This record gives sequence, structure tokens and C-alpha cells, in this order.
Amino acid sequence: MPMTAPISLSRLREMKQQGEKIACLTAYDASFARVLDEAGVEVILVGDSLGMVIQGHTTTVPVTMDDMIYHSRAAGQGNRRALLMVDMPFMACPTVEWALVNATRLMQAGGAQAVKLEGSGVQLEIVTELARRSIPVCAHLGLQPQSVHKIGGYRVQGRESAAAKGMLDNAMQLEKAGADALLLECVPESLATEITESVTIPVIGIGAGPRCDGQVLVLHDILGVTPGKAPRFSKNFMNEGGSIQAAVARYVAEVKAGTFPAQQHVFE
Repeated sequence: MPMTAPISLSRLREMKQQGEKIACLTAYDASFARVLDEAGVEVILVGDSLGMVIQGHTTTVPVTMDDMIYHSRAAGQGNRRALLMVDMPFMACPTVEWALVNATRLMQAGGAQAVKLEGSGVQLEIVTELARRSIPVCAHLGLQPQSVHKIGGYRVQGRESAAAKGMLDNAMQLEKAGADALLLECVPESLATEITESVTIPVIGIGAGPRCDGQVLVLHDILGVTPGKAPRFSKNFMNEGGSIQAAVARYVAEVKAGTFPAQQHVFE
């Protein structure tokens, strides 16, 4: 597709305001980043999911800052247009001071244009300080894979009324603290819709239903090479045949048209 101006955070906010869906996928190297960029993906997420799909771990916990910097730098070499967002890995921000150090490393050494961090509560202080220092940040609510051992597995979050209210409150507090975007993972469609409509910043969903402002999936899932069983909220876009480029283009097209995610990918 023809090159256009680089995607900025202001462009993502504009897309939300105009009702234009945001397409996001993970990438961990230059070759795949180029494929995603050329297909029109607005956000490339260098996710700590690399611990599972690249390194072969059963969780994202073993991923280090050095890992994230290496893969961010590699993906950035193949990207020209998309916003490059990078995960803060497990225990990268136990305090505000460490969060500043590690976010700076991701941006200076890794080339990140925005960082994504899990958590709420104490994370509000971290988001506030990152925003004050002009570090673009995406907050992650719902299922938080870095906490999988604490929560007892990969489970849908926010089904109980108290938990849903708490997540909605957290989302609004994070926006007020200066978060530039939110990622919602594995939450009921009704809650994701309420959060999306309650904040002015873009909300990207993964297993959060079609009403979010955008969607993200792990690249390996849409290409059908996921180690083990693929998540319910994902879709193998290679099933229709063709090339990797065609599969990524179909993902972008379905996100833009609002046909993905479909009902079978949604949690009630």
C-alpha cells in the first residue's frame, strides 16, 4: 500500500473520534515488522509475548529488559509508518524510579515510540510520572499475563460487578493520570464497551469484543503457528490460503470493517 504519514498518538485519538478502527499486531523482528507496516497496521506491538512464541517459555515472566530492547530495535528496523509500542516486561517498573529508567532504555536503546505496562493502583503513580516526563504510555487492564501465577491462570477478568466497576474506575483514573491509550485483555464485551465509551483515549482490545477502538492479536496466532492451543479470541487468517502478506492484509481489513472479532471470539 502507498506510504502515508507516520502514525502518531494524535492520529490514534483522531481515529477514535471518527470511529475508524485501529489495527494492531505484534512483531519481534525487522522482516515481520515490514510486512505489518506495509499492510497498513497502525500500531506494531513488540510484546513480551515473545517469551512464549519466540523463546518457548510457558509464560511471559522470564522476558528481560535486554530481550525487549533487542527485539524492539530489530522490529524498528523494518518499520516506517506504524507506531512502535513496546512492553515493559515483568518487574521492569516496581517503583517510579525504575519505571523511568527502563522506559528511557526502551525509547533510547530500543527505539520505542510508546511503552505499555500492566497493572493499576500503584501503577497510577508510575503513569503520572511517565506522562510528566513526556513518555507515551499505554496502560494494560483485564487479564495481565505477567500476573498469571498470582491470579491462577489465564482467566477472563471483570465478570463480577465489583471487579467490573473497579476496572472501569481504574481506566478513568489512568486516563486522568496521563495514559495515552488503554489495552483491555480478556474482559466481557459489555464491560469493554462501557470502558471504551467512558474514556477519550483509544482503547485496544484483545478478547474484549468488537466495540473497542481497535484490536490487537499475537502475530503467530493469526498465522496459525501458535505453540499449543490458540486462544479462543484469536483467528487463523492463514486458513483462507495465500501468503503471510495476504493473511495480515485480511486481518487489517476485517478489523477495519468491524467483522473481526466475531461473536465466537467474544467473552460474555
